[in-house]
Amino acid sequence: MQFGFGIGPDTSWMREELTQFGVEELKTPDDVDRAMKEYKGTMLMAINSVCGCAAGNARPGLGIALENSSVKPDHMVTVFAGQDKEATAHARAYFSEYPPSSPAFAYFVDGEIKAMIPRHRIEGRSREEVANDLVMVFEAFGKEEAK
Repeated sequence: MQFGFGIGPDTSWMREELTQFGVEELKTPDDVDRAMKEYKGTMLMAINSVCGCAAGNARPGLGIALENSSVKPDHMVTVFAGQDKEATAHARAYFSEYPPSSPAFAYFVDGEIKAMIPRHRIEGRSREEVANDLVMVFEAFGKEEAK
């Protein structure tokens, strides 16, 4: 980790753990609004976090879910809690009925929240268990891809 005067830890690798799966980073409130308005169908929003214990299994759990599920979200986006603070706060307004939680996963269908996997369903669980929860959400609200 890099530390310096006025600079926090290097989080680029934490971002890349999601972007390598094709997850789009939303870094501003405008990015969040654009995604929420333009992306039709299913959308997974990952609320990323620097928390090693929970996020360390959430990010790879998503990768395992994508490998193991025949049903995948039409769109995948992420906001980074504690890093892109304004974007994260704005994203949370779209699912304000749930308390703030990071890491977490919010699942939308045509802009409407359908499922939430909050931190307490991630922390203390293995990446495989997190992946199983994600697959269950994908299959409950998505469509199987043509083979």
